[in-house]
Amino acid sequence: MKNLRAGCVLFIATISLCNSQRAPVITYIADDQWIDQGSTVEIGCSVQYAGSEYPVIWSKIGKNNDNVFISTGTSLVLKESRFALLYDGASATYIVLIKDVQESDSGTYQCTVVLSVNNKITATTNLFVRRPPAITDNSTQSIVATEGGSVHMECYATGNPQPIIVWRRENNALLPTGGSSYNGNTIKIHSAHKEDRGTYYCFADNGVGKGDRRNVNLEIEFSPVITAPREKVSQAVNFDMDLECHIEAYPPPQITWTKDQSILSNSKKYKISNFNTADEFTDSTLRITTLDRRQFGEYKCEAINKLGRAEATVYLEEAKNPVCPPACGTAFSSANCHKISLAFITLSFILAISSLKR
Repeated sequence: MKNLRAGCVLFIATISLCNSQRAPVITYIADDQWIDQGSTVEIGCSVQYAGSEYPVIWSKIGKNNDNVFISTGTSLVLKESRFALLYDGASATYIVLIKDVQESDSGTYQCTVVLSVNNKITATTNLFVRRPPAITDNSTQSIVATEGGSVHMECYATGNPQPIIVWRRENNALLPTGGSSYNGNTIKIHSAHKEDRGTYYCFADNGVGKGDRRNVNLEIEFSPVITAPREKVSQAVNFDMDLECHIEAYPPPQITWTKDQSILSNSKKYKISNFNTADEFTDSTLRITTLDRRQFGEYKCEAINKLGRAEATVYLEEAKNPVCPPACGTAFSSANCHKISLAFITLSFILAISSLKR
């Protein structure tokens, strides 16, 4: 009987010793995860046969392979309010909980079981933090180039994953590179034309949030181009007349009107008005009041900027009947102008009859 009891004690002790000598095993480590910035994430590691004899350590591997310890056993080591350690005894799982995830939390997390001074088992998982795009300040905001020169517009953005950069023009106009869109950080125009000026849009997108956009204004400097809507006009004596020219130039040009090589300025006889319809477009009007015969002839509209000059010619000749509007001035309506024209014709007819009777 004693021998039986001794055998049982020895058998039970042997079983306990065998169980206590089973080496710990990491049976589970969380998969790699992509998490949005500001969210909450759990990273789990399950270890069997560790008990209280073998420490289970969570750490984050730094860029230089220097570990930042997060927890040991069921105790949190890292003093960071966003971090917590949870332990599920049923599955022997050690869970690192991170609230309000930041981009700096991205990296490799390591679960380690220390067996001895020179022996340990490890498992790792990666955390990637998604961050919406943000276009950086070293991107082009506006640029001024000379016609015929080269243009480089650059756009860069941060974010995770790395954003894709897409260029477009206002109203989906054709890009100088061809097509309505262009992918890449830099868009190049090898020989710029004035038609290339306008607003370009740089879009940064990585699938996180709404993306980011920057408007890039491209201005092309070019010498003036002038057109006269009416190169030849006529008006009767003692009536007003408007001469017009349309100027396209950048920088904005200096505009002058001349007659017989004399520069005209605002006076009782002349009034010059310039209307800027855009940075590059100007409509210039020369109003001649109460015409006399000395004012008939050739007028020149000239525009000059640092890149060149251009001129347009408008020839004013005498008309037998007044031309209205706008020749009759703003004080007269079209109906009044018509009445004046009839009166002028009637007067001319009466004068002609009178001369015949003589």
